[in-house]
Amino acid sequence: MTEGEVDAFVRRSLETAGLDGRSVCVIVPDATRSCPLPLLLKAVHTALTGRVSKLTILVALGTHAEMTESQLAAHLGGPYPGVTVLNHEWWKEDTFVDLGTISAERVGEISNGLLHKAADVKLNRAVVEHDVALVVGPVFPHEVVGFSGGNKYFFPGVAGQEVIDLSHWLGALITSASIIGTPGNTPVRTLIDEAAALIPSDKLALSVVAQSGTNALHAIAFGDTISSWQAAAAVSAETHIRYLDKPVRRVVSLMPSRYQDIWTAAKGFYKVEPIVADGGEVIIYSPLVTELAAMHPEIEQIGYHCRDYILGHWDQYRDAHWGVLAHSTHLRGAGTWDPVNGERCRVDVTLATGIPEDVVRRANLGYLDPTGFDVTQYENDPDTLVIPNAGEILHRLR
Repeated sequence: MTEGEVDAFVRRSLETAGLDGRSVCVIVPDATRSCPLPLLLKAVHTALTGRVSKLTILVALGTHAEMTESQLAAHLGGPYPGVTVLNHEWWKEDTFVDLGTISAERVGEISNGLLHKAADVKLNRAVVEHDVALVVGPVFPHEVVGFSGGNKYFFPGVAGQEVIDLSHWLGALITSASIIGTPGNTPVRTLIDEAAALIPSDKLALSVVAQSGTNALHAIAFGDTISSWQAAAAVSAETHIRYLDKPVRRVVSLMPSRYQDIWTAAKGFYKVEPIVADGGEVIIYSPLVTELAAMHPEIEQIGYHCRDYILGHWDQYRDAHWGVLAHSTHLRGAGTWDPVNGERCRVDVTLATGIPEDVVRRANLGYLDPTGFDVTQYENDPDTLVIPNAGEILHRLR
């Protein structure tokens, strides 16, 4: 789509959305997603300035690191006169309001019996203090929910820890390989939509399908946060999934700089796990990454393990944040554990990063010195697939 087409669509959609005199909170992603936010926000600002009573931009960090003023300026564009810009300060309890509870019985129904735990639904108060919540962001295949976007920008984007932990652990129990790129309402999507139904504000979305690694768009849809997401997810399923005829022995994921720790760069594994042969290897190459998880250092002690290992040691791990446990299993991938044979993972995971070797190996991952890394060697290996700008395009077998 041309910039003119995008700009015209956004303005036309918002000018006829009945927003005059109302306050609007615009929820956007952080910098870990490809998305031409400056283009989109400029059009939103132009369409709504002078018509709405208040305009706020809220960055959906989930539990990612806070964005600095300079990072926000580059990420959002602008300046946008009269607009308040907020990080989702998930580490501050007073930023949340309680919306209610999803009962343990209902969670059991949604999860098909995998979980029976009530979910306390907390959300950033900026959302409910506005008349309208407008999501502006991309849709990609996603390891926890199937496809990102829509109500996911509320939960986990600007949500409290309880729903984040519950939804991510539910995705981990299903497993990333089983849920990623799954169209329609997965159990995690159903849980998120149920939580979003408790939001008193009107919920709208400009759901976009971005060209990965660029500032261009394939498509854009406007409507409520469910219908617009469904439209964009259908396009993403045609755009962001690459099919291979047979598995490969090794994948090298070359991670772009938008992923600043393994917590986010792990997408270089999630998006390729389905195409790696049993006993194969995924190498995540990102020499600028120096930490496993800047905001969740406890992953160094927990390490990376398959789902069955965590469940087999549940008394040891149950009091940890379930979202951290989910990240652990998502990066380690499919595998088995039993008391006799121990842990056996289907695929080896190797980090070629700036993280010290002892930290990597203690976390139950393989280590490769990035200073001696020769990508040409892997590109010339017929058993290896090298993926530039990894992390957004899902790879699957036909």
